[in-house]
Amino acid sequence: MASIQPASSSPVHTVGHAPAGPEVSVVIPCLNEADTIEQCIVWALEGLREGGLFGELIIADNGSTDGSLAIAARYDVVVVNVPAKGYGHALMAGIQAARGRYIIMGDADASYDFREIPRFVAALRDGHELVQGCRLAAGGGRIMPGAMPLSHRLVGNPLFSRLARIMFASRFNDIYCGLRGFTKELYLRLDQQCTGMEFAVEMIVKTSIRQAKVCEIPIVLHKDGRIAHARHLRTFRDGWRTLRFLLLSSPKWLFLLPGLASFSLGLIAYGLALPGVAINGAVLDAHTLLFGSVALICGFQSVVFSIIIKTYSVTTQFAKQSPSLDRLFRWMNLERGLSLSIVVLALGAALLVKAIVGWVAVDFGPLDYPHTLRLVVPGMTLIVLATQAALAGLFVSMMGMQRR
Repeated sequence: MASIQPASSSPVHTVGHAPAGPEVSVVIPCLNEADTIEQCIVWALEGLREGGLFGELIIADNGSTDGSLAIAARYDVVVVNVPAKGYGHALMAGIQAARGRYIIMGDADASYDFREIPRFVAALRDGHELVQGCRLAAGGGRIMPGAMPLSHRLVGNPLFSRLARIMFASRFNDIYCGLRGFTKELYLRLDQQCTGMEFAVEMIVKTSIRQAKVCEIPIVLHKDGRIAHARHLRTFRDGWRTLRFLLLSSPKWLFLLPGLASFSLGLIAYGLALPGVAINGAVLDAHTLLFGSVALICGFQSVVFSIIIKTYSVTTQFAKQSPSLDRLFRWMNLERGLSLSIVVLALGAALLVKAIVGWVAVDFGPLDYPHTLRLVVPGMTLIVLATQAALAGLFVSMMGMQRR
């Protein structure tokens, strides 16, 4: 097997002889990492050599101006220039250029020891499609002193990892860990879209949704070796972007459950206000109906949004086929939905007509507003709900045409 050597004219750095091309591609995104890039390259090449692996090393450069490329040029590596800024952009370009069946990705700040590559490849050879490193003690990992801010270690990483487990049935304790291995075939199947720091979380979410075969192996996180440049990670900005991505990827948690809760509160308000129930001397009257209507309309709209987004996710193959969505479409097709909307609309209109008739009966004079509003508020609410349901049914049916 070859030893670490200066760069040659070969487009692929190969440890050993691999007539069919490299088995492993190590992809390292780089943006002004002159302090640490050489250490990462040396570790990666040692990992390939010591594991007896046929591999290549790809540096996906995102516009470095500090001499990182000159350092990389001392070694037999492939440099991919990525003009579009963003962590995800760099990784996408590097992975696209990769020829290996297995991809190992890791950051260029010397916090990950690439000599761990053989462990990841062994798990991939065992049939796992994604092998995730874990730095946290919950998954057997270890964090060296000063390697991770306390807020990330105790709050951020555990919190978001737990959210991913709750929302997407993820099996990982550390979704942020940047050292991971996966098959090229899985990556192509995932169709990654995020171009920023969310790239790593998107991979976890999509892998969980598609129920790929995964495992987690403990690793050691070393202290960031950069001196000249600050960390690329921004705690609150990247934390919010992660939360935003998790929520937008889960219509169940963002829209469906809050919508059902709001709609239920609206029904409770109506159940108490229509008969004028008094609680501790407080009479629940027309004003309670108004609050209840707001809860009903907002809740119903939120539930409708969850169905729209779920349909879109399945249609665009962001999410896998949904048995619950299929059952909903079989039970409530467009024709049934429009028929039900017409019935609800007619009921709401009947209540409004009754209110108008009552007004006519007093020669358009003053009304008994508590009584009248018990007709007007439910009537208007039913009309709004019926209109929302009809329009949403048409829209969802249009999106669902591709699925049928």
